[in-house]
Amino acid sequence: MISRCFLLFFVMVLTLPWQGFAKVVDETELDIQVREIAKTLRCTVCQTENIWESGAPLAVQMRSAIRERLTLGHSPEEIHAYFLSRYGDYILMQPPKHGMNWLIWVAPFALLLVGGFFLYKEVKLWVRPPSPTPQQQPPPLDQESRERIERELHHP
Repeated sequence: MISRCFLLFFVMVLTLPWQGFAKVVDETELDIQVREIAKTLRCTVCQTENIWESGAPLAVQMRSAIRERLTLGHSPEEIHAYFLSRYGDYILMQPPKHGMNWLIWVAPFALLLVGGFFLYKEVKLWVRPPSPTPQQQPPPLDQESRERIERELHHP
């Protein structure tokens, strides 16, 4: 009985509208601009996250640098140029499509096509009907083998 009451209480707690307890955050226009710019820049510590989602101290510093530059009146393009001058093309979450970077954009599709071609060729070999081979007759039995078979068939 106690376990059923506990289970019922547990289910009720899980079904409460917890979003009512969430803190409402009012974003200013500056916060929105910082977020949009920060989402396009890579965290050099985490390497797979943008600086908006990263919790690394460097990402926090980079976000504050973006905020500072926006308050000084710099445009998003100027901020991107600032980070590009310090970190190079690597800082961008989407590398530019020029120079050797085109390989990053084309290679996955090229590998997919090549892999699909080889898969097609392999499957084609699997489902190909076997080539007809001439039926070979077994060699004729000699007299001694015939007598042995006859003996084994007629004698239990």
